[in-house]
Amino acid sequence: MGSMTHPSSQLMPVGFVGHGSPMIALENDGAPEAWVRWAKAMPQPKAVLMVSAHWLQKPVHIGPHQTVPLMYDFYGFPEELYKVQYNAAASPELSKTVFSLLSQAGLKPVEAHQRGLDHGAWAPLLHMYPQGDVPILQVSIGTRVPMAEHIALGKALAPLREQGVFILGSGNITHNLRLANYGHRDALPIGWAKDFDSWIAGHLQNFDLDALANYTQAPGAHSSVPTDDHYTPLLVAAAAASVAGTPKVTFPYEGFEYESLSMRCVEFN
Repeated sequence: MGSMTHPSSQLMPVGFVGHGSPMIALENDGAPEAWVRWAKAMPQPKAVLMVSAHWLQKPVHIGPHQTVPLMYDFYGFPEELYKVQYNAAASPELSKTVFSLLSQAGLKPVEAHQRGLDHGAWAPLLHMYPQGDVPILQVSIGTRVPMAEHIALGKALAPLREQGVFILGSGNITHNLRLANYGHRDALPIGWAKDFDSWIAGHLQNFDLDALANYTQAPGAHSSVPTDDHYTPLLVAAAAASVAGTPKVTFPYEGFEYESLSMRCVEFN
């Protein structure tokens, strides 16, 4: 993708999207409405490189480089959700570029070209790029691994920004499904979730990557991040953004659902 190189002053932003419940694919208010505005306010990407909380595999796997069916990686939801289609383009060229970048970084990537996009990828993207004309590629992340591994992955992906690729992490800053209040989507946020989300937001704005990696020190961390899978895509994105210097950080959307699920989105410029 060398022909796509942009001047350094035109680096593509890096992002993190709080994707919430799979049902958000069928909704249009709240976070999805903000996602639409966010995508329109950014430069049109040449492609999107997704880092989703729903692909946990080590070493780093890459896919798909061809059009394959979506994954409906959830159960117990209304039938209409399993009929959602998002026919995003694929990019063998981007796949080769990412494989090369990760190989050069010593991350020993593995090709997984039959794996379709999971809902952590397609649920936000069908709102952000509904035409499906922006090629999408995913990479997997490890879980219960040192935070240094997520930082290394983000830094290895950073050169994609010069090529107009939007690196987008997808998860939720707070994600404890056992403590969510499913009866009240618009309930006021509970204290521990609000405290943790605010702590992370502050360290994002001050751009303290070390503090973000040491998130277990934050108030409410134990309840907010019982498993690291939905948090670490944020760290990958922050690390990718850090390579070009201290980024400007903004929040295209802030808010909670189900009392404890942070839907905060982050843009790094």
